[in-house]
Amino acid sequence: MNLVQHTFETLHLRFWWTRLQQVLQSIVGHQKSKIDLLFPMRQWLDNMNVDNRAFAHRLCKMIPSQCPFEREVKVLGRTLLKIPPMCKLNPLYDEVIALRFRAMCYLADNCGEDISTYC
Repeated sequence: MNLVQHTFETLHLRFWWTRLQQVLQSIVGHQKSKIDLLFPMRQWLDNMNVDNRAFAHRLCKMIPSQCPFEREVKVLGRTLLKIPPMCKLNPLYDEVIALRFRAMCYLADNCGEDISTYC
């Protein structure tokens, strides 16, 4: 493991999120279940209904269909910095993608629209 990769992994958001959950568990009293501070936001996104055509179109345009860029910054053939895919930085990525899928299903099933432009 090189220094850049080690530094990236220690600075990765999920690493800090896991560490924060471990600290909170030790404070609360060693509960066996994990503490999820984003549970209310996850629940809100999962329970969001898509029942408006304009709202569904807006969601499909705002949320990308694929995980955004992964880049390596190179100088003189050496990798200086590696930018991870943005989906790895977003702890709510699965819920947001599920919301986009529900919006696309609403447009296709209920509105009868062609959703090939969003794929």
